[in-house]
Amino acid sequence: MKREDFKSLFNEQFDPLRNYIYYRCGDAELATDIAQDVFMKLWEKKLDKPPKELIGLLYKMAKDAFISKYRRSKTEQEFIARPPDNAESQSPEEELNYKELKRTYERALKEMPEIQREVFMMSRVEELKYHEIAERLELSIKAVEKRMKNALQFLRQELAVQ
Repeated sequence: MKREDFKSLFNEQFDPLRNYIYYRCGDAELATDIAQDVFMKLWEKKLDKPPKELIGLLYKMAKDAFISKYRRSKTEQEFIARPPDNAESQSPEEELNYKELKRTYERALKEMPEIQREVFMMSRVEELKYHEIAERLELSIKAVEKRMKNALQFLRQELAVQ
């Protein structure tokens, strides 16, 4: 898209887009931030389409960005509202058991076969869904499920020995 076309699209659609977001969230500052972010992302995409064809995409991107921010803020609020984790409330025995379990878990992860560990870590640490892992590793979803099943089985066996 040409710079002039983008500038024209921005001038015509910024206020309506910001209002659309404002009606959803009730926060003018947040609506402005999201609208600016959406236009930046659109510019970075360098789409070769007429501006009129991009209006629907703008609103879809704005809706998705708002939902993402809403979910993130909801998670933050839940975290803030959660009671503090007082490590002091654990008895010395509980703390020792926890440290031992953690060492056993870390050792088991090191001993786990690489193909299982990779899928396990993507699922548990990166919080990817099986279909996302399958895409990244260029595997079938069934292969990912099997590797995950084997990884969990391996961990159960290793942690049960402890």
